[in-house]
This record gives sequence, structure tokens and C-alpha cells, in this order.
Amino acid sequence: MKKILLVLLAASLGLPALAASPPKAGDWSAYGHDAGGGRFSPLAQIRPENVTSLQVAWTYHMNPEPEKKAGFVPFSTTTPLVVDGRMFLGTPYGRVVALDPTDGKELWAYGLADGDQPAFRGVGYWPGDAKHAPRLIVATQRGRIIALDAKTGAPSKGFGQGGVVDSKTPEIMNGFPNASYGYSAPPVIYKNLAILGSKVQEAPSKGPSGDARAWDVITGKLVWTFHSIPRPGEKFHETWDGDSWRQRSGVNLWNLPTVDAERGVAYLPFSSPAFDRYGGDHKGSNLFANSLVAVDAKTGKYLWHFQTVHHDIWDNDLHTPPTLLTVKKDGKTIPAIAVMNKTTLLFLLDRVTGKPIFGVTERPVPPSLVAGEEAWPTQPFPNKPGILTRMSFDLDEVADITPEHHAVCQALIDKDGAVGAKMFQPLRDDRPAIRFPGATGGPEWGGGAFDPKRGLFIFNINQIGTMEKLVKGKNGEWNVISARFLDPKTKSPCHKPPWGELVAVDVNTGEVAWRSTLGVTDAFPPGKQDTGRPANAGPIVTAGGLTFMGGTDDHRFRAFDTGSGKELWTYSLDYSAHATPMSYLGKDGRQYVAIVATGGSYLNSPGGGDSLLVFALPK
Repeated sequence: MKKILLVLLAASLGLPALAASPPKAGDWSAYGHDAGGGRFSPLAQIRPENVTSLQVAWTYHMNPEPEKKAGFVPFSTTTPLVVDGRMFLGTPYGRVVALDPTDGKELWAYGLADGDQPAFRGVGYWPGDAKHAPRLIVATQRGRIIALDAKTGAPSKGFGQGGVVDSKTPEIMNGFPNASYGYSAPPVIYKNLAILGSKVQEAPSKGPSGDARAWDVITGKLVWTFHSIPRPGEKFHETWDGDSWRQRSGVNLWNLPTVDAERGVAYLPFSSPAFDRYGGDHKGSNLFANSLVAVDAKTGKYLWHFQTVHHDIWDNDLHTPPTLLTVKKDGKTIPAIAVMNKTTLLFLLDRVTGKPIFGVTERPVPPSLVAGEEAWPTQPFPNKPGILTRMSFDLDEVADITPEHHAVCQALIDKDGAVGAKMFQPLRDDRPAIRFPGATGGPEWGGGAFDPKRGLFIFNINQIGTMEKLVKGKNGEWNVISARFLDPKTKSPCHKPPWGELVAVDVNTGEVAWRSTLGVTDAFPPGKQDTGRPANAGPIVTAGGLTFMGGTDDHRFRAFDTGSGKELWTYSLDYSAHATPMSYLGKDGRQYVAIVATGGSYLNSPGGGDSLLVFALPK
């Protein structure tokens, strides 16, 4: 595909060097608002008493050729950035665009080559320095890193080859040069570094490395690499049995890292090893799989780690961005970090030492029934806030909201003789087991948001069980047969609700402050619709006392009272918004809230939308 570059300001004329300036209070300069990932906007124009007056201020359609029907239905989970009077957006149509954030007018557009696309979640922003103009750092789904002039959209001179770096180096490809390697999340920017994880395969077990890396945003040169699986001679290499580490794929950082800019520490949330349902070929605790690893952000040097799952055989990725927050406990103010994996177990750690603030207990878990597998005998459970969602299932817990729904769900169990599963029950190879939170996980990749005034960490929880069974292929490698435990017609889970919740944890006490049902099932009769729904995204919080959340597959965008969890405002969308919102101050002095709504995503909600919707109070 021919590369297209539409630039409204002629890049060939050159631009004067711009000095870096810190983001303004009303900007949203990173996916999580800032490098700490708190997703807290300091804006307070929109408040509980006036949020019901919110209305659509403008809409931008991402599809540049709406008259042409694509051969696929693209969807987007991206969150826009707004910095210095411009909005930046990566689209599922292979473009990065800059918009006027007050009216949505397109200022420039950059087309990626060869059908490539920006990372699902968005782009990174570097503010520039005395010699270089501000840049967007775009990680792509095909493993490229692109630097664009934020003012013009032109490729940044001096970065890689023509503004592009191919990050698929021989070391990272691990002896598999033709394997899939790319990015699902944008980089986190620290000084002149773009820190990135990667998207690699979940099976087979051998493939590209999941190492985390940092790149110079000016030159595009690789600065440091952190080996997610320790090599011979490196600390913790012994947690991998024999040569099981060699050419092992997985243990990647497919979501965003987080940076404590004041301390110069990057926090890397790693995922499971490949294959992620069977570990007989890589016995041991398998560091740094499923671990939060703190490293020196300038060098990548190891500082500490905390493993949330030992020897993961459930695909319990550490899949949410870690969130920096502050805990006030026993008269002390503790710099902390919130960490969650797919189990929804929330670990609140001292971000300087990595020690759990409220304690952790190693609890016995069931052994494996599969030959060759040695499940780890214990798993870590936080003492506070404890278990936050369903982690087991008994066959008498089938949903009974309507007789029709119950019958469909019972038939799913009877068809293959499925059985229930306890917490951390290893998969079986004789019959499917129904496990929770399920392969999609409890919290979603959007993670949580932190309100520093109230001390509340707020996140959404899914309950979507999966019916899973291990099978061995002809090549001798294990694989999994997996299906969601839900009614295929209504896409409603087959256990008793709630199926989706918004939850607030008081980080100063470790206790749940409130829970709110998130979403409705329109297919059910009146009076039985308040079930909660699965959601793909995360919330944001504002100084105005509001929590905004899209994500649900019921085509709604909502605002909640942050202090109480009460739902205050609901807007019906044409397509579900499976993306995390953001908020910013426009050049006209108004507070805006923006969200991408295309439908689709792994929730399989109806797709076909291409809208970025931006809301504001009436003028």
C-alpha cells in the first residue's frame, strides 16, 4: 500500500526549534493522563449537579473513505491525547491524525505504510527540547516505531530511517524471523526514552521474546533491554527448569508500563509464558512471568519484583497498567502502586521497596490432574482488599433470570459434561471445566483510575466464565479448547449476576468503599435487566467528583458519583464504546470529555462505527 502523508503545514520549509514545556493542567498527555497512569483529570467544570446537561459538542469520523466498504469491520480501543491545543488520535484505518480539540477539524493526517496500523490503545507524546520540536511516538501492530512532528505530522528527521525504526531485531525475534511481533499499546515516555513492551504469540511455546525495551525518541536507537526471562548468569534464571527458558515466547508486556518520573523508576507488568495453559515443559516459578518488575527507567537495571501468580497455567496475565497512588496508613504517607491481574486480586505495594502494604498470604491451591504438569502448590492472596469477584463455580449456580436463559446455559453444561472449578483449579484434559474470572479476566486492560482527594482506586470488573479443556496436538504441544460460558443469542453470561461492576477501593484502609452494577441487558424483560454487562476498557476520574465509564456492550456511556458510586448520567450510543475516555480543557475554556465508540472488540458487540464523540456542557 502506498504511503500517504497529508500535511497541512509544509514540512519541507522546516520549523524553528521549540523548547519543551510541561503539559498544562487541562491537557491529557498520555494514555493514563500522565506517565503515572492515574487517569485523574484536575478539571472540575463538570460536576454531579450539572452532569445531566452534558451533550455532544462534536463528532469526528475516523473512516476517511466512508463510501467504500472495507473487507473487515475495524474497531478501536484508542484513547486520544490533547496537548498544547491539539488532539492526537491513532485510528483503525491506518492513520494518525491531529484535530482541533474544540471543533474536531482535521489539521493533518499521516498514513502508515503497507496496511500497518497504530497500536490499539493510542500514541505517545514527547514534548520536545531546545533543539527538537514535540513528537508523537507511534508504535505499530507490525513492529515499527514511527516519530512524527506533532505540529505538522511529518516524519521526524534524524529518527531511524525517514522517521521509522523496524524494531524486529534478530535478538528480539529469538530465532523466528517470520513470527508475528508488534505493539498493542503505546509507549510510556520518560525524558528522552520511549519505553515499550510488545505483542507476541500465546502459542506455540517457542517464538519471539517478550523483553521490554527503551528507545531514544530523538535518534530511534535502542537504549536498553530488560530480559523478561532471565538468561544464564542472570539473577532468577534458576526459576526455569533446565533449558525451558530457551526461545520461550510470552512473558511480554503487551499493555502499558508506568513511570514514577520523580524517582526515575519504570514499572513493567509482564504476562504469562507461552503456552499459557500448560507448564509441564517449563517447570518452576518462572520469573518474571506475571510479575511487576521495577527497573531504573534510564538504564533498565533491575530494582525489585513482585510475582502475582507462580507458574501461571491459567493465562492470568498482569494485563492492566499499574497505577501510581498514595496510601495514608498508620500516620505515614506511602508512595504506592496498584497492581491487578486477571484474577482481580488487587495488590497494593510500596513502590519504592515492592513490599505489600496490607500483607499477602500464600494459600494452598489445587494440584494438577494432567500428566507432566506440576502446579505451584500455593498462590499469593492480598490480605486486603481480599477477593473482589467470582473465582469459582458450582453447577448449581447457573443463571435463572428467565427460563429460556437457564435452559440454554444448562444445555451448554450437559453437552460436554462440564464441571465446576475452584480458585486456581488447573485445567483438565478429560472434560471441560468452567472457571472464573475466565480467560478474558476480571478487570480489563484499561485498569483503574485513582482519585487522590478521596483516596479511591476505581476499576471495572467483568464476570465472564470460560469452559476450557486441554488437548494435545499431533505435534505433541498442548493447546486449549475454550468457549465463553454464555448464551450465544443474548451474549449473556450463564451464571447468576452481576456480570459487570464498577468498584471503588479505599486505598488508605484496603476496604471496598462501594460497588455499582455496570450495564443492563436489554434483551431481558423489564425488572430483570439490571444485570451488569461485560466491558472492554477502563474508567477515568475527575476533580469534579465524577467517574466516567464506557466499555460495556450495552451501547452506553455513563457518569457516576465518585464518592458514592451512584449512576448519574447515561448516554445511549449507536455503537458500544470499548475504549477508555479522557477529559481536557479546550482552547475556548470549556471542559470536554471524549470517547471512541466503534463497537466490536473481543466482546463481539455489533461493530461498524467509526466515531470519536466529544461531550461538553452547553455554552
